[in-house]
Amino acid sequence: MREEMKSIGDIFKQRRKEMNLSLKEVENATSIRINYLQSIEEGEVQKLISPIYAQGFVKQYAAFIGIDGEKIVREHPHIFSRAAPQEFSYGIGTLEVRGNPGAGIKWFPNAAWILLSVFVLLLAWAVAKYFEVV
Repeated sequence: MREEMKSIGDIFKQRRKEMNLSLKEVENATSIRINYLQSIEEGEVQKLISPIYAQGFVKQYAAFIGIDGEKIVREHPHIFSRAAPQEFSYGIGTLEVRGNPGAGIKWFPNAAWILLSVFVLLLAWAVAKYFEVV
C-alpha cells in the first residue's frame, strides 16, 4: 500500500514539474497547505488530517495538474481507508479547568432591569396619585 501511494505521489510530482510549477504555486492555486501537498507527493497520505480530507486533497490537486483524481481514489480506496493516529503533546497546565470570566456577573443585568422596572412603576403610581388619577 505504501509503495502504491509512493508511485502515485511520484506521478503527481512528475506532472507538477512538467508543468514547471512549484509547490508554493500549487498551494496558492488550490488552497491546500504545502505540507499536505508534500505528503501527497511523498506517498504519505496517512499524514493528512483524515481519510476524507486526503481524498479531497488528492482530487483537488489532481484536477489542478490535469490528472483524473476520481479514478485514483476509486481504484485505490484502501489507501484512504483510515488515518494514522496522531500524537498530541499537551503542555503543562493545558488540561486545567478554567473559569468563565463573565459567569459571576450574569445576575447583574437582570437585577438592574428589575430595579428599573420597579422604579418606573413606582414613579408612574406617584405621578398618578399626584394628579389624582388613582
